[in-house]
Amino acid sequence: MDEKIVSLRMERQFLSRRANESEYISLYHDTQPGQSVYWHGFGEPPVLSFRADFDDMEFNRSRQLERKLIKGRFAGGNLGWIEPDDLELFIALYRKPLKNPTDSQIRITELLEREGPLNIQQIKLETGMLVKEITPVLHRLQEAFLVYEDQYDGEWDRGWYIFSEVFPETNVDAYTRAEALKNVLKRFSYRLVWFDTAMAKSFYKLPEREIKNAVNELLSDGTLAECGSGYILSADAELLKSYVPRKVHFVYAVHRNDFLYRSHEHILKEYAKKLTEGLPYDCEPLQYLLIDGEFHGTVVGHFRNGPYDLNDIVCDLPDALCRKDEIIDAVCDANYGDMPQRFMGQPI
Repeated sequence: MDEKIVSLRMERQFLSRRANESEYISLYHDTQPGQSVYWHGFGEPPVLSFRADFDDMEFNRSRQLERKLIKGRFAGGNLGWIEPDDLELFIALYRKPLKNPTDSQIRITELLEREGPLNIQQIKLETGMLVKEITPVLHRLQEAFLVYEDQYDGEWDRGWYIFSEVFPETNVDAYTRAEALKNVLKRFSYRLVWFDTAMAKSFYKLPEREIKNAVNELLSDGTLAECGSGYILSADAELLKSYVPRKVHFVYAVHRNDFLYRSHEHILKEYAKKLTEGLPYDCEPLQYLLIDGEFHGTVVGHFRNGPYDLNDIVCDLPDALCRKDEIIDAVCDANYGDMPQRFMGQPI
């Protein structure tokens, strides 16, 4: 990728330097919905790993407690955290209305209207339904923005509310999806500098046809400009003419809920398959190696509730051996000090 784009992208991601609180809030705003660390983040606040000059997990824990971050089901039905001021925007992007509610959905909705808020165990006692029956009903109602799960701390005993009772001023029709898409694509473009529609589809989990339509409108009004096979903000096209790139030198082992991973997931999944083809041990990608601003490898092994099995580090850098210690240190940092078993197939 163009050196200028990589440099500016790393600046705007705060990976070439760490963000202070106000910069972090702005970054979080542009990269919503936020998510916790992949696999190990159950019940934890969202994070933007490696980007803050403070403990952003604790910072976001406080924001949850103060309801400055609220939980919902967004991209592809995945859990995420957004700022309340953007609720109407994300409803427009992701709401899945219930056109033909089931008896169970009606029953639980009426129960919450009458008796709520209730946690899942209380719903079980009131209805006689099993937890495995209740949970998917709540999730579907959550996708329709008919119920709200108030997770303001890390406890599992969370109350479920009727959505309109918690957010009575919210207008679910404030934006069309096309309007909402144009809004978030401007943020997406700013934080990535360059993107294409496949990247936006990968991150937002929305049909590429709709994304292309939104991009075309942003091209028509001059917000975006074409740049090779992708797009860039017109303002950035001007900026890059005189921009002097800064040399970036770092290694990060990026988890699979990271903004940069999710924006490139469609590419990285295939990339990992090629790197791990024929390996005789478990080689599921655990983290991806972001080296000097671009992806150049993956940590492979097996996910566990506890330390992962770190079976190997595979990398496509031509000088990978020269940076072996630096890469291993980054992997250890991302895995609580655990040492991988191999580097490029060779035992460590």
